[in-house]
Amino acid sequence: MADLSTDSIDAVHTPVLVNELIKVLEPKQEGELMIDATLGEGGHSMHFLSNFPGLRIIGIDADPEIQKIAKLRLQEFGDRISYYSGWSHDFFSEYALKERPRIILIDLGVSLFHYEKSGRGFSFRRDEELDMRISNQGQSALDLISGLSEKKLADLIFFNSDERFSRRIAREIVKARSLEPISSSKTLSLIVEKAVPPAYRRGPVHPATKTFQALRIAVNGELTRLEELLENALRVLDTGGRMGVISFHSLEDRIVKNFFRKKNKDCICPPQTPICRCRGQRIVNILTKKGLRAGSDEVKANPPSRSACLRAIEKLIDEE
Repeated sequence: MADLSTDSIDAVHTPVLVNELIKVLEPKQEGELMIDATLGEGGHSMHFLSNFPGLRIIGIDADPEIQKIAKLRLQEFGDRISYYSGWSHDFFSEYALKERPRIILIDLGVSLFHYEKSGRGFSFRRDEELDMRISNQGQSALDLISGLSEKKLADLIFFNSDERFSRRIAREIVKARSLEPISSSKTLSLIVEKAVPPAYRRGPVHPATKTFQALRIAVNGELTRLEELLENALRVLDTGGRMGVISFHSLEDRIVKNFFRKKNKDCICPPQTPICRCRGQRIVNILTKKGLRAGSDEVKANPPSRSACLRAIEKLIDEE
């Protein structure tokens, strides 16, 4: 369990692309409703609430521990912010409020809190129990490492991270677990290091980075939930409203980019169709053609922002 002392309530995670987000998602009217679909420690919400005194926010997070931190951090804003504990795709699928949000923010990054203070084995630099669950439900990383066949484990690592040595890593994991259970993040990290070539170990990125990413994605269903989240969020968003999505790796960004492009098309008929029969209309207007990235000053001050990419749209009409 994380320590919720005063020290841990201090900001651990620095929100990325704050200036870009405020510029592209700035409220157009007083009293608008915003949904922060991935609240985390509340960094982005704090900036929006501070900059726009009439704005109201619903903050969503699947991790009750990190939501406690956000509540303490944002308590000065009183009833301008309310909270939902659970996965954001579920929140949007069940949305029953009469007021539709004018702004939706989805930050797909994992909070630094989880790596530094959750004690759940997210980091290969720490010796913690292999869990990696954002919530306390479903299979843990330990379950996957212990139970998957070598082929399924290799496929999981490859397809969730593009790890070129996934076969070698899976083989070494299966070999190691036949001797004794792999129960800690440190143990897994050492196994991955042993599996890859020496040159790969000496590279600029730790050799276990992609394997840990792949397990975290699988445990939390990050890619399988994403398109449903985008679809449900866009449906709930008010016409004329704006939605911004921040991704941190190419697998996520590809899904977001393709989803927005699909909703930006007037016609969705197959390319071989000579005459349009779908009578389609563009659902969204893309506000960030190539995606927005952190400038050199932000990257220097907050290195994780180097990977962040913001894509945003404006909703034109409700989809039939």
